Amino acid sequence: MLNFHIILQKSRHGKAVFANKDFNKGDFIIEFRGKIYRRKDNPRSFNSKNNHYLQVGRDLYLGPVKTKDNYINHSCNPNCGIKISDRIRLFAIKQIRKWAEITFDYSTTMDEDYWEMDCSCGSRNCRKRIRDFKYLPKKLQRKYIEMRIVPEYIIENLRIGRDK
Repeated sequence: MLNFHIILQKSRHGKAVFANKDFNKGDFIIEFRGKIYRRKDNPRSFNSKNNHYLQVGRDLYLGPVKTKDNYINHSCNPNCGIKISDRIRLFAIKQIRKWAEITFDYSTTMDEDYWEMDCSCGSRNCRKRIRDFKYLPKKLQRKYIEMRIVPEYIIENLRIGRDK
């Protein structure tokens, strides 16, 4: 599906996705596409310099593609969030103005204790390190859960962790 409401452009981080129109909170942005892999079946090794795999289940990862969804950068102050059901879709979690970069917090899908990376998003509240959801401050975890942008596999693991 073509999406003319977002465009791929160069940014200070290489390539990035930008809004080509104003979006309201709750607006659909893009559906993520790609082949689903289990970590053990991944044809390429995961590494912190070139990991373009998106965790979408307890042991499921969406492989990289050469479409716009693969170029959406992380921000510690994101304007979008991913909702995972039978599809993997990105929605605006706040007002987004035309020409603003489209971002989401990578930590909202991470629950693996395998991959981390330094953060250079530049936001006032930058955490300096992108890690699993469980390492986010509790207040931020609650905020993201209330926004419904945390997948069930992460919420289940949080419950299990509390019950131990």
